[in-house]
Amino acid sequence: MSAAAPRMPRLANASGVLPVDKGAGVTSFQVVAHVRRLLRGPKLGHGGTLDPDATGVLPLLVGEATKLMPYVADLDKEYLAAVRLGVVTDTQDLSGAVLATRPVPALDVPALQALLARFVGEIEQVPPMYSALHHEGKRLYEIAREGGTVDRPARRVRVHEIALESLSAGEFTMRVRCGSGTYVRTLAADVGEALGCGAAIARLARTRVGPYDLASAVSWDELQGLRDGSALWDRLRPPDSALDGRPAVHLDGGQSRVFTHGQSVSVPAAPHDADGVVRVYGADGRFTGVGLRRGVTVKPERLLHADPARPSVLPV
Repeated sequence: MSAAAPRMPRLANASGVLPVDKGAGVTSFQVVAHVRRLLRGPKLGHGGTLDPDATGVLPLLVGEATKLMPYVADLDKEYLAAVRLGVVTDTQDLSGAVLATRPVPALDVPALQALLARFVGEIEQVPPMYSALHHEGKRLYEIAREGGTVDRPARRVRVHEIALESLSAGEFTMRVRCGSGTYVRTLAADVGEALGCGAAIARLARTRVGPYDLASAVSWDELQGLRDGSALWDRLRPPDSALDGRPAVHLDGGQSRVFTHGQSVSVPAAPHDADGVVRVYGADGRFTGVGLRRGVTVKPERLLHADPARPSVLPV
C-alpha cells in the first residue's frame, strides 16, 4: 500500500476568497472540484454560477469564508457580452437549438444606444429555463433538458449601466454593470425582441464581481498547470473583501467577547451610520464576522473564526 500524500503546507485555518478566471467549456462546479483537489480538502464553494460557455471572474470561497457566500452573490457584477442579432435560441445563447431566424433591421449607434438605455434601472426579467434556479427540487436546466418547461414569474433586477462597445453587421458588443440576479442572456434576448429580430449571446465574459476583477484572478490555464495548490494560498483575498463597500464596526475587547458568543452588542452611532449589514472587527483588528445594525445595536449574523491576526492599525 502506498503512503498517503503529505498534506501541503498552508497557514493554520487559512480562509479567504480566490478569484478565478473561468475558462470556456468548463462548469463552475468543475472549477470548484479542481481547486478543492489542489488545496486538498478545505471547505470550498463559489459565489455565483457562470454558464459553461461563459468566461471570467468566478470568486471561490475557501474555509471559513464559505459562510460569506450570500454576500458575494449580492455584489454588483460587470459583463462584456457579444450579442448576435437575428436569431432566437432555447438557451438565449448560440449553444442552444435555434428556434427562429429573422431579418435584422438597419441599425446605427445612436438608435441602439437609445434602445439599450430603456433597459437601465430597475427592470423585470423572466428567468430563462436554462438556469440553475430550483423548481420543486430540480434545477430549471434539468427540466429544460428533459424537454419540459414551467412558469417562471418575472423578477425585478437592477441594471446600473449598459455601454455600447461596438456595432457591426448583425452583432453588437455591450458592457453591462448590474446587480444580483440579473441574467445577461435574458437581457440580450429582450433587446432582440424589442428590435423585432431576436438576439442571442455569442460570447460572454464576466469582467468583475465586486472588488474581484480579471487582473487579480487566477487563470483557468494556470490552475490546470499546477501540480498542487501551495502557491494559491498567497493569492487568497481576505474574507472581509466579500463585504466590499459595507460599513465597518470596531469593537473593544469586552464587546468582542460578547459578540463572538453570539450576543448583540451596543455601539455608539454617528449621524451617518445606517442600519443594515456591517463588517465587524475585534479590538485586535481581526475580522470577526458579519453583523446586522439596528440603531446602536449590532446583532451577529455570521461569525468567522479563522481570520489571521492583522497589524494593530484598524481597517477603515
